[in-house]
Amino acid sequence: MSADAPIHDDGGAAKKMAGVFGSFRKSIRQATEKSPRPAGQRGSKVSELGSEETKAPPSPSVTSPLRSVAALFQAKDEDGEKGGAMTDPNMGTRLKKGASIRRSLRLVSRKDKKQEASLAVQEGSSKEEEEEEAAWEEVEETYTLPELPHTPLSVMQINKLIEMEVLEEAHLNLLALRLEFQQEGQRSGQDLPMELAKKEKDLSILYSDLRRKIASIVRTSVSLPSRNKGLLVHVARIVQEEDKRAQEPGGLQGSWMEAWREAVGEGVRDKVESVHLEQSHLNASWLAVHLGLLGKAVVEDLETVKRDIRWSYPRSFKVFSTYVEHYHAAIKQHLNKLLQQSTHLKDLYALLDWIVHRYHSERIMGSPALQPDMTEEKENLQLDEDFLLQLREKFCITVKEDMKAFTIRLIELENEEMWTARKRPDREEDFLNSHFHMDIWTKVKGNVVNAKRIDSQLELKVITSCLQELQDFPKRFYAAFQLHCSPLRPQSLWSEYSITYINSFAALLQHMEDYQHQCADLVEATKEEVRCLHSKLLQGLAEQFKVEIKPYLGRMMTRKWLTNDKDFNQLYDRTELLSQQCDAMMPPHSQRSSKDWLYPVGDHLSDIIGEKNKADIKNRLQPLLEQYPDFSSKHLTAVLAFRGLPRAREHQRILLSLDRLRKTRTFKDSDQSRVDFFGGMEVTVRTDCLSRLSFFCFTSVFPGN
Repeated sequence: MSADAPIHDDGGAAKKMAGVFGSFRKSIRQATEKSPRPAGQRGSKVSELGSEETKAPPSPSVTSPLRSVAALFQAKDEDGEKGGAMTDPNMGTRLKKGASIRRSLRLVSRKDKKQEASLAVQEGSSKEEEEEEAAWEEVEETYTLPELPHTPLSVMQINKLIEMEVLEEAHLNLLALRLEFQQEGQRSGQDLPMELAKKEKDLSILYSDLRRKIASIVRTSVSLPSRNKGLLVHVARIVQEEDKRAQEPGGLQGSWMEAWREAVGEGVRDKVESVHLEQSHLNASWLAVHLGLLGKAVVEDLETVKRDIRWSYPRSFKVFSTYVEHYHAAIKQHLNKLLQQSTHLKDLYALLDWIVHRYHSERIMGSPALQPDMTEEKENLQLDEDFLLQLREKFCITVKEDMKAFTIRLIELENEEMWTARKRPDREEDFLNSHFHMDIWTKVKGNVVNAKRIDSQLELKVITSCLQELQDFPKRFYAAFQLHCSPLRPQSLWSEYSITYINSFAALLQHMEDYQHQCADLVEATKEEVRCLHSKLLQGLAEQFKVEIKPYLGRMMTRKWLTNDKDFNQLYDRTELLSQQCDAMMPPHSQRSSKDWLYPVGDHLSDIIGEKNKADIKNRLQPLLEQYPDFSSKHLTAVLAFRGLPRAREHQRILLSLDRLRKTRTFKDSDQSRVDFFGGMEVTVRTDCLSRLSFFCFTSVFPGN
């Protein structure tokens, strides 16, 4: 737009504006004549590459309210005022004129547009013009640098402008001071006079202050968007201008654009670290709450950047992408800190779930409010591989430690609630049962389900960790049971406890079948530990039964047992009691054996013992030997001693008959499984013939039991 273009204003305003443009033209010519730089370098419209485009009239900032700050400083010095706002009765007129001129020069910021919209309403402009002026647009990439003041303000005045965040005016005066320094340096040659060195130091201090002020504004721009909207336009122009002048003397080292990016990153890190984080001992859900607040803060800030902040910058700043990039970096750094603080399983799971599922979901980076600016590449958090491995490993280790602590606590509770209190076990469907196996499997299942929500790889590792820890549980449980419950022997309560835990560990094995196809080796190893526990508990029941019946058997080794059935009845009662207790044992352990061929042994031995005619005992040997081919002479001697048959002629005849039958007996393949039934028994001439006989078979000796 040329200086002669009509401006929508009353006639007087148009004439005044024409006079203003005349003053601008004159000032440009003067500045060009005085400047050592090539003509056209100042006041030109500069493209992104710094090439000169179309000529444009200089900015009216020389006569703008900001340009009059020097006069305000002088007035404040004269009046001795400290702080406080300076009022100008002509401020409204100046704003209106300045806005019109800036629009004509295509230097309209968003703040100017809102001011223009307000003025247009006051002047009765049309609704269409108001909407057009209020529309949000990105700041143009190209801009026109306003004319530099011929005489820059003092260092203190420029510093005060920086403190007051009058950045445009401060920067123009700083550029003017820098230009003086360059001109004086050219005149001085290689030698740097003291005055020039002082000016260089002043420039360094002022530029450092300006960069710090800009960094401060950028850091807080998201938290205080309304306060910094206008400032950010000047921030962007200063960054652009200083990066173009980077090779000229008098400035700061380093890229201003990079400093801007660093300030964005610092602001993002400050925001992330400021999200409320309770101490773990004050709130068990401290991490889950914090991560929820953190995700909310990220979305709100990026919404502000998308809605407000980015419109104050040219497109080349890539504002939204820059903020997203720095949020990723800040979150990565923050997660490392949280990982070190997380020691409980629920906290580690919350961290994993937030990273894997929530961060890139619609709740945070995938929020519809951030579309379409948030591309798929920007949504994902690119964490270091070592971090994820460390987090997963810590999670699995904690699963194992948590499982160990859980099983130890279960044993403690069993001791407190059952063993110490001498409480009888509960019955469930006529079976003695303790529910700790359900507690354990609920714990395992919960860990596995949570891990599966993350991924199948973590699921397998968690199953492995749980099963590895469960391998030690049967041994640990049996040691505690022996320690606390041994004093109860031979009471029936001890037997009930043993049967209860046989049932409970059998149920635990059934639960473990769920993971047979995933961890077959570990499942089998754990099963073996449980089987070993079962064997010890069953053997304990058998040993106790033998201890209980030994006195009765000892007295029955005399002839009195044929005339007095008191000991026999006691033996019968103990056997019946054990049988009733075993009825509360779940299959398959409730069966005395799975081999039906064991049952007839009681009948055969009863026939031998109860045979009235000693000579007919020989006839009872053939059926016994056919079913139990390992029945030997020493076993027959023990049975005859139990019957009370002395070692006489008939005794020898019976033994010879057995020897003849054994010599003529041909074993069949089906007999091989029965060879070790009698063969493994320790035999004496008294009661110890039953010392290795399983208590499950003992009741078969007594018909009807």
